[in-house]
Amino acid sequence: MKIQLENIAPNSKSPFRLLHNPKLNHLFYWHFHPEFELVYIEGASATRHVGNHISQFENGDLVLIGSNIPHLNFDYGVTSTYQKEVLHIKASFREEFVAEYPELQSLDYLLELSKYGIAFKGSTKNEIGELMKKLHQLSPFEFFMQSLQILKKLAQSKEFELLHKQPFVNRFSTKEQTRLRKIYALVDEQYHTKITLDTVASLCNLSKPAFCRYFKKATGSTFVNFINQYRISQAKRLLLMGKNISETCFACGFESLSYFNRTFKKITSENPSAFRTRHVHAKTKKEKTP
Repeated sequence: MKIQLENIAPNSKSPFRLLHNPKLNHLFYWHFHPEFELVYIEGASATRHVGNHISQFENGDLVLIGSNIPHLNFDYGVTSTYQKEVLHIKASFREEFVAEYPELQSLDYLLELSKYGIAFKGSTKNEIGELMKKLHQLSPFEFFMQSLQILKKLAQSKEFELLHKQPFVNRFSTKEQTRLRKIYALVDEQYHTKITLDTVASLCNLSKPAFCRYFKKATGSTFVNFINQYRISQAKRLLLMGKNISETCFACGFESLSYFNRTFKKITSENPSAFRTRHVHAKTKKEKTP
């Protein structure tokens, strides 16, 4: 899937939002968002892809990602039993709070350094990981204070490496980010129905040809390819939930089984039935293993 602008809109005014153990290992989720992101994964070895940096991590990872830096979900392709915690920090937290107080200078420097992408290791990774695994159990006040404590410990740590030699700069302008957010929100809400080029072009106040040129330039993908990628990602999720192929096909906005099968194989290199069978067998084998 091409790059996405993730739309994070919590119902709370809190500067922090926790995603407790989100499982996205069956999705290739290449995305970015205005929030800083602290991600901890335990019990997995996989690809660390942040901005232009690509490397492999072993036995878990702890990474602080700066605002609007594109990144791949750290559990992509993981088949082992793992745990993941993701803490999002609003950009306004730095601008309106941290930067205003000299006592928080170390946190300001940490968030500035996150423009490079920061991978923590050693005892820092283990200690912060244990703290993050308990965040979902805390009351709102305790969660807020513990999140600050985590940032403080990270700011004091010397056990880290920067993932880029220069701060990563996202090439999308604020105007483009706003426009892309509208497009992705429309796809997310209506992918199970027929979405015409007229509809999405009208959303952007562009003609169909102008929209097609814009979308291809902004994302590197045609809109048809993009929405097919998105629908297939959703189809994988439904198949893994036990839905049959016919149900999955129409629930994801495809108008015929033959087109669904062709598209699924083109994107994943296997047909839906093979994908479903492979994962059912893997799950059964895992459950039988003592």
